[in-house]
Amino acid sequence: MRDVTHDVPAVHRRSFLKYTGALGAAAALSSSLAACSSGPESTNDTGGGDRTLTAVIGYGNDGSWDPTQTASAFAMAANNHIYEGLLDTDPISREPYAALATEVPKDSGSTSWRFTLRTGATFHDGKPVTADDVVFVFDRILDPKTQTLARGFFASWLKEVRRIDARTVELVLRFPFPDGLSRLTLAKVMPRHVFSRPGAWDDAIKGLAVGSGPYRQTAHHPKSNTTFEAFDGYNGPRRPAFKKMNWLTIVDAAPRVAKISGASAGAQIADNIPYANITRLKQGGLTVAGGAGMNNLFLMFNTRHKPFDDVRVRQALHYAIDTGKMVEVALKGHGKPSSSFLDEGNPSYRRAKTVYDYDPEKAKALLKAAGVTRLKVNILAVNVSWIVDCLPTIKSSWDAIGVETTLSPQETTAVFTKMDQRQDYQVVAAASNPNQFGLDADLIMHYNYGPDNLWMRYTRWADTPVAKQLFQDMDRATREPDPDRKRAMIQDYVDVVAEQAVLYPVVHNELMTAWDPRELTGTRAQPYPGINLLQAKWV
Repeated sequence: MRDVTHDVPAVHRRSFLKYTGALGAAAALSSSLAACSSGPESTNDTGGGDRTLTAVIGYGNDGSWDPTQTASAFAMAANNHIYEGLLDTDPISREPYAALATEVPKDSGSTSWRFTLRTGATFHDGKPVTADDVVFVFDRILDPKTQTLARGFFASWLKEVRRIDARTVELVLRFPFPDGLSRLTLAKVMPRHVFSRPGAWDDAIKGLAVGSGPYRQTAHHPKSNTTFEAFDGYNGPRRPAFKKMNWLTIVDAAPRVAKISGASAGAQIADNIPYANITRLKQGGLTVAGGAGMNNLFLMFNTRHKPFDDVRVRQALHYAIDTGKMVEVALKGHGKPSSSFLDEGNPSYRRAKTVYDYDPEKAKALLKAAGVTRLKVNILAVNVSWIVDCLPTIKSSWDAIGVETTLSPQETTAVFTKMDQRQDYQVVAAASNPNQFGLDADLIMHYNYGPDNLWMRYTRWADTPVAKQLFQDMDRATREPDPDRKRAMIQDYVDVVAEQAVLYPVVHNELMTAWDPRELTGTRAQPYPGINLLQAKWV
């Protein structure tokens, strides 16, 4: 990310694995770490006595826990319970509400927002939250030398954050950017006295978490579980409803489902429920609900590997996929063929000018026009279970148009090690869900496309004339103050992304969450990995 763009930073190989979870992946770091909170024991009346809420998360807890760096599904979900932003957002609507700040700015179109911190807000170690802590975190995020993942969500529009007094800060914007209010939840306020110590950011990656939110971390065991306790000193808007929580990481589907089902069920809620288990879980009395959003299977082409530099070849391979069969067989109806880069529920969605409806004859014609015959393709794929379920449809579809296809599913870490080492490849099939960070289309598109973007490094496409024009159009849309005009500009450049099909979704699918309604209420399924229990409580 550079100052005038809004992209994920071009990070090196502390890169993708450091952020793990952007693809629902397992993580690179697995150092064990005992909890680092010495806050007071909770005496909150949480309504369930000393009962412990047990949750099962279908993603690893051994990714980075640094809120400025992480894209780990487990860590991001946990951090939403541990930390607060100046503003936080509803997990479904993403409407901002006052968290550490006392109110949401009334003029979202201003180039300056002033925030007063909540009276009596303290960190889990008992120290007060101050304006210095807020400035400390934003300075880290905006520092081009640190190249944090969060920088990609702020640097294009946020110039600086100033301390006014001990409880007041001012955010100075480069230009009016109303969407920035909902992004403030991505800047979790962290205690300067903890994370300014030598080595503390490395400890944050490994699991050190000290926030001001309703739950404090009490233990962290990578690849096993993380535990939490209601924070007695919390005086904010989302009071903790559970005395204690134990979040288990169970990546394999069968034991994850077993943990929440049957007479010996040991958990009250689980995410990442396989489609094949929905009926049985419902029959057992559980609520199973889906969240439709940006979760998608995408194809990413190496445009330096011929013939994938030819847009006609990329288009042909998309047209050839029987996406209807994929949705029916692999996704059990819980998805839709992509008709834009954005999912149909996104506020900025418009059906793209180029939609890859199943058309094998058109695919053959495009390959012929490109002069391509006897093409052999190896698909380098992540081994996420639902992606693996979709791969046979891609292979059979491409085989049917004369493209000899082999499948190479591997651990996500292995796939992206190859990407970061710039090893040669033809096509990658993987999963992504930028909704972890927000709903606004500007954020979603810049997460995947931009001149210094990590994904564009993988595609080797960013230096082409079409790409350079696209990135200029994206930057202009970011700066456009009129919301209707901005939406139209985004829709127009999404048409270019669709036509080029360099990195593009094949299907968008639902993510399923299951919980026991006899024990929990106030729970909602979200359209991105993880869970949010800030408004849930015991029945």
